[in-house]
Amino acid sequence: MAATLRLFTMHSKFFTSSTSFIRAVVLVLAGASLAATASAMSLRELRALEKSSKQGIHYANYYLVGVMEGALEAHAQDVRSGAKPTICLNGRRLEPHMAKSLYDTELKRSEGMYEADMPVQLVMVNALATVYACPD
Repeated sequence: MAATLRLFTMHSKFFTSSTSFIRAVVLVLAGASLAATASAMSLRELRALEKSSKQGIHYANYYLVGVMEGALEAHAQDVRSGAKPTICLNGRRLEPHMAKSLYDTELKRSEGMYEADMPVQLVMVNALATVYACPD
């Protein structure tokens, strides 16, 4: 035991860097496994979330706000990378409370086009591109 303790105190720098390396590897692996399991919510799953409990509608609304903000950020990144803009706010207002109405309006406008297994993001991107269309 004393020899082991001496070994750690003599090589504390190695032990510390090894621990940091192991921690980094564990974090990378954990992040990779989470990223591999994360997927977009389907229209069916969003409807089920809305009906799941009293708070379900609130959870669904928060999710839609996140989808809207994510879609806008992804679009902005694409435009910065040289893609042609498809969503142009042009000074018009877009607030978080508008996410649910944008989503519902797009579903009604394109009734029968979206299947239950399609991602919510698809509906939201189409809604944003329709309502906030760029001038030609």
